This record gives sequence, structure tokens and C-alpha cells, in this order.
Amino acid sequence: MSENINPNDFLLRTFTTNDYPEVLSLWELTGLGGEHRGDNLEIIQKTLEAGGIFFILEYLPKNKIIGTAWITNDMRRLYLHHFGIHPDFQGKGLSHILAKACVEFGKKLNLQMKLEVHKNNIIAKRLYEKYLFKFLGDYEIFIIRQYT
Repeated sequence: MSENINPNDFLLRTFTTNDYPEVLSLWELTGLGGEHRGDNLEIIQKTLEAGGIFFILEYLPKNKIIGTAWITNDMRRLYLHHFGIHPDFQGKGLSHILAKACVEFGKKLNLQMKLEVHKNNIIAKRLYEKYLFKFLGDYEIFIIRQYT
């Protein structure tokens, strides 16, 4: 962690419904998601009820959410979504707080964990590899965002 960062200034906690507007703003800022991608409060709540977890990293001096990691659970595998840090706080080692919490959650449930990362996001790939994520191979990802 950077010398400028005091670990005591950050709190790792779980999501509450009051966090939603600020989380949505962070996701839009970082390009992680938004309501246009089906990321809404109702979906978050359903995934939590189904055995998922949603970690929040909060910067206490400003009472500001600066990181998220949302894990959904289909009872066979965990899926890590919306893992990111506010641009003002990137490069300071804070992603390790979230990554460690995610891996500990997966170990506790003893379920595989899967994630998607953009092929050009080298920094994120290195982080995930440090936490033992392995490249699956030459898989292509397909999605239907909206049925017409």
C-alpha cells in the first residue's frame, strides 16, 4: 500500500440499500455498469438473498464509497462483478483489500469463482493472477442485454 494511504482511513463492509445511489455513480464513473446494463437495486437485493455478497470499500475521512466487489452465487459457482476502485484511489494497493475479501468468501463457501476482465486491462489481470485466478483459455463471451 502507498505511503500516502493510512489503512485505518478505509472500511471494508457490506452493501446496504442506502449505498445504491453512490455505488451507481461510482460504477458509471469507472465504466463498471449502471442501470442501462440491468444493474439495479432490485437485482442486487435478489442476488444477496440468493447467497451472494457485495463488498464496499469506504474512505472514512470523506464518508465516500471508493470501491466495490459484487459476488453472485448460482450454488455451483460464484461470479465476481463490478470489481473496481475510484480513479482517485487507484494504484495505491486498495484493490488488494477487496480481492482478499472476495477470495476469503469463496474459500468459505468452497465454490469456484469466475470473473470477466477486459483483455487490455493488464493491471486487473495481474491483480487477479496474484489471487490465484487462472485464464480459462480461448472462450468468447456472448450476452443478450435486452430481448426484443
